[in-house]
Amino acid sequence: MKWPRTGLGVAATAFALDQLLKWIVTGPMALNSLADPAVDLLPIFRMRFVANDGVSLGLLRAGSDEARWALVAMTAAIAAGVLAWMWREPKRWDQAALGLVLGGALGNIADRARLGYVVDYADLHFGDWSPFLVFNLGDAAITMGVIILLARAVIIRDKAPVQALANEGPVEAGRVENDNA
Repeated sequence: MKWPRTGLGVAATAFALDQLLKWIVTGPMALNSLADPAVDLLPIFRMRFVANDGVSLGLLRAGSDEARWALVAMTAAIAAGVLAWMWREPKRWDQAALGLVLGGALGNIADRARLGYVVDYADLHFGDWSPFLVFNLGDAAITMGVIILLARAVIIRDKAPVQALANEGPVEAGRVENDNA
């Protein structure tokens, strides 16, 4: 089986950019040490440091060391499943989408293992209304990867099964084929 170079390249890029941005937020910008850890960059976007000890919309909070490592193990198992899927996936677009999911997941796993929480910093808002929780590039990569996979599954269907059915020809009424005979 060929190496999924496209997927691995996208995963490495997503992981590296995610970790770079988190370093900028906690290093040079030092948002984690400010009394008000938020900086407005655009009228609809601010950088806001949040130490997220939960997963997926704040669910499954890790209130103890045991819970933290359980989350690391659970998300690492999911990431391993995504990697296995990527390895068997022949389509480059699907590999790229899986790479986004894998790279984002690995960035968040690295944070949780190293820090005990995931660094979130992106706050998209419209006036006082925030349609999303504060998130990070890894979260965005996971979301975009899933959207691409879903769109490709729904919109761009594999033509091979349909073509195979078309090549079988008409079925006679009342005739049942049995391959076990």
